[in-house]
Amino acid sequence: MKRLFFAILLLFNVAAFAQKPCEIDQNIADSLGTFKSTKAYIVFERSFAGNSTDIFFSLTSNNGVLGLEAQFLQRSKEFIKATCFDSNSKIYLQLSNGKIVTLLHAGADTCGTLVVGEGNINNRVMTGSFVFARENYEDLRTSPVTFMRVRFAGETVDYPFRTELVAEMDKVKYEPENYFIQNLKCIEN
Repeated sequence: MKRLFFAILLLFNVAAFAQKPCEIDQNIADSLGTFKSTKAYIVFERSFAGNSTDIFFSLTSNNGVLGLEAQFLQRSKEFIKATCFDSNSKIYLQLSNGKIVTLLHAGADTCGTLVVGEGNINNRVMTGSFVFARENYEDLRTSPVTFMRVRFAGETVDYPFRTELVAEMDKVKYEPENYFIQNLKCIEN
């Protein structure tokens, strides 16, 4: 009886702590090389006084070079000023262990696109590609991200990360602090 109880208890513990499966958006291998990316994941959401900001992350591996695609989506009835990424742009991730991981902008200079949607709502979408050195992300595997600072061209903006959030956009629960812990394993192969 003890063994049966122990086996059931062990089975429930394994099921409870099983890792989430990887959600791969693209997995391409051809004569030019390999490219793999995870699905977009909401890591920040703020809505206040008719203005909203959402930030999505997607990890990439392009011929073994690991990177991060960061997409910023802003919505407002008022005009949205342009923020831009240039060659000096960076993302700083502060981890719960006190360390800071820096990601360097690796894409073209961009200020995003302004689109007027239904009900005269302004939408500004900007995507940036960032890379980090292989040794620079080791702590991301084990330590949650508590804070992000983004250096745009001309200004720096801070974004606190939450342990979990239920997105207004799709009503799904996300765990921004653990994004890298859960997803780095998905693109390293």
